[in-house]
Amino acid sequence: MDQFDLNLMRIFDALWRHRHLGKAAEELRLSQPALSHALKRLREQVGDVLFVKAHVGMQPSARAVDIAPVIQDMLAGVRERILVTPQFDPSSSRRTFTIAMSDIGELTFLPRLLRHLAGVAPRVSVKTVSLSPRELGEGLQRGEVDLAMGHLPDLSGTDMYQQRLFTHGFVCLAGRNNPLAVRTLTRERFCRASHAVVQSESRTHDLVERYMRENGITRNAQLCCPHFLSIPKVVAATHLIATVSQSIGEVYADHAELRLLAPPFDFPHYDVKQHWHRSQHGDPGNRWLRGINTTLFCK
Repeated sequence: MDQFDLNLMRIFDALWRHRHLGKAAEELRLSQPALSHALKRLREQVGDVLFVKAHVGMQPSARAVDIAPVIQDMLAGVRERILVTPQFDPSSSRRTFTIAMSDIGELTFLPRLLRHLAGVAPRVSVKTVSLSPRELGEGLQRGEVDLAMGHLPDLSGTDMYQQRLFTHGFVCLAGRNNPLAVRTLTRERFCRASHAVVQSESRTHDLVERYMRENGITRNAQLCCPHFLSIPKVVAATHLIATVSQSIGEVYADHAELRLLAPPFDFPHYDVKQHWHRSQHGDPGNRWLRGINTTLFCK
């Protein structure tokens, strides 16, 4: 098998169908001497004459009749399953897409994405996962994760593709009854205020914390917790304020019990992107989902 030239299967197939050396050579765009040489090699490798000259054209041997269905099935499989460009029909697909995102990402992306999918791809489902940078890179590489969405600067390398969806900054959340809610949030007021601080592995959170350390900014952290989802309720019920990503601010912008305040510091902005592995770049379903995300979220 290691020495067998699979290209000779096309030689056999053309001769089997045309039973004529000249017509087979014309289809394969070979000269007749080149085709005769290829037939000689095929005969040597199979150990049979396969085709013999007849009064008109070429007559297949018993061995050729025996192996012809096998060769035709193999070539049909290549044409129909390998050479045909795969298609993705969202209206009928039952595919489950696995997307890596944080809890903030779920708040930001899932409502609009799922609402859109319900209209154009009702049988498509979404599974979200939260993974460490190393696990995420390996999951994308193995095809266990289709896309990663968020601020993910650790995802890099020549095998990773990325597309910026939007750029965000930070805002401060305060309860409606917080005295700071009706005043400009100055640096002095920010530092004197009581804060709810999220201590998580979020890379956007790291941007704020690093900025404050580098600029010598201190605050009174009355609450430290690992989750963002509890922050709006806590802030609404107390006089604490919280510095959160603009994504969270937009989610709660219309919340009657909350107010959004511009921070008094020039906190850095960050890019939110979708990431995918090179192995998924040409996958029709993955391309379709990336296009949906571009339509819904790209700014």
